[in-house]
Amino acid sequence: MNKTEVNVFIENEYKNFETNIDLEKLRKNTECMVKYFLSQKDLVEESCLKGYECKLLYFDVVLLNDENIKEINKNYRSKDCPTDVITFAIFADSPKEERFVFDDEINLGEIMISLDTAKLQSENNKHYQTSLKDELYFLLAHGILHLMGYDHKDEESLKKMWDMQNEMIKGACKNV
Repeated sequence: MNKTEVNVFIENEYKNFETNIDLEKLRKNTECMVKYFLSQKDLVEESCLKGYECKLLYFDVVLLNDENIKEINKNYRSKDCPTDVITFAIFADSPKEERFVFDDEINLGEIMISLDTAKLQSENNKHYQTSLKDELYFLLAHGILHLMGYDHKDEESLKKMWDMQNEMIKGACKNV
């Protein structure tokens, strides 16, 4: 899948958030993380993309505030609290017989990130990220892995995902 084009659409629903987030740079680096993932055959072989070929992979990223992500978390996960990232992995979460590739394109789904929670986590060094920008890339990489079918049911699998996230960021985002 190395020749697969990747398109990421980023929408900032939290217009009055007090930071300078370069959405175009964020989009390009997110696409680079996906391309890096696709270049790692062992990762692809363990993902929902195993056995699939396509010309285009795409997904959406929506930046939200805590209030909006709390509502989504409550409605879809029955958790009445804000969270940092929620992923709707349309392709990965579908049974194989219901996964469709239309016009040589795969819609992986959607990643939603709370800028409020990401900022707080960066200030508290929760994921060992010391800036909002670093935390955003960490959460984006986490969401990408969920879009690819990876999950963390225990501490060991969470640690493995975090290691893969850091590798994706380091391997793809030279200009972060």
